Amino acid sequence: MSFGRITAAAHYAPEQVVTNEALTKIMDTSDEWISSRTGIRQRHISVDENTSDLATKVGQQLLAKSGLQAEELDFIIVATISPDSNMPSTANIVQANLGAINAFSFDLTAACSGFVYSLAVADKLIASGAYKNGIVIGADVMSKIVDWTDRSTSVLFGDGAGGVLLQALSETPSIIAESLKADGKRGVCLTSNRTQPSSPFSTHNLSDELYLKMDGRAVFDFAVRDVPKNILETLEKSDTPLEAVDYFLLHQANTRILDKMARKLKTDRSKFLANMQEYGNTTAASIPILLSEAVASGSIKLDGSQKIVLTGFGGGLTWGTLVVKI
Repeated sequence: MSFGRITAAAHYAPEQVVTNEALTKIMDTSDEWISSRTGIRQRHISVDENTSDLATKVGQQLLAKSGLQAEELDFIIVATISPDSNMPSTANIVQANLGAINAFSFDLTAACSGFVYSLAVADKLIASGAYKNGIVIGADVMSKIVDWTDRSTSVLFGDGAGGVLLQALSETPSIIAESLKADGKRGVCLTSNRTQPSSPFSTHNLSDELYLKMDGRAVFDFAVRDVPKNILETLEKSDTPLEAVDYFLLHQANTRILDKMARKLKTDRSKFLANMQEYGNTTAASIPILLSEAVASGSIKLDGSQKIVLTGFGGGLTWGTLVVKI
């Protein structure tokens, strides 16, 4: 029996960089206000590339790095909350762009937990024995779904994509423990693209709410209360002590959240990698971009010698942790 192993990682962000200072020209804000509260100093914003364009760039890089041919891919999963369209899915567009004629493809919607959810699903597909090669991508163009007149949310987000190639090359599981969670009752604190029935037979006149809306305090409290418990629960499942974890790769939303996570877990803050200062919150793309950069820098080696924690949390509400031997 073969299990999935991450053999390559890649990321892509639009060329246009928008600094906090640049935002002061279009809204009443300041670099100090944004950076002191979030750690974000800039973000990449798409000019004309859509979500599938960013994801395709990642897929192309993964194929080039691995030497795999597009025809050898068995599946493509794209985690996103900003698809090009509902039909076709962003993953289907990527499949066509790559020429992956033998791959099935689908989108997965779990907001900032999307990459963690998707990697867990992909791992099961490989472990089933039916598939050997799959690409998992987190990609979002948040600039098209935030309300640019709402300075409390628009300054937080950026555009980008990241992903991994998962191959059936391991005799033992790479994901040694997982714990995926959801709570739809609290989902109203972070929403986007809420549409209402609008047929000639509809009886109400409620308006659509297409832009992202967030109760920042509720989301922050959720993250610092529920997510550390989830991390500890998953580590316990894997019999992995905190000190045995090489790095924690958490969703990149806010440096204050990472600071609190490290304190609650009583773990060295330097193990919590961060890049939101450059990218902002790229939702489903944040963890794979962080992973790709860590691989590029040599911090993460992809040789099976390290244990990392991948944790996503966000809209839905969704959250989840994977303990990965990588």
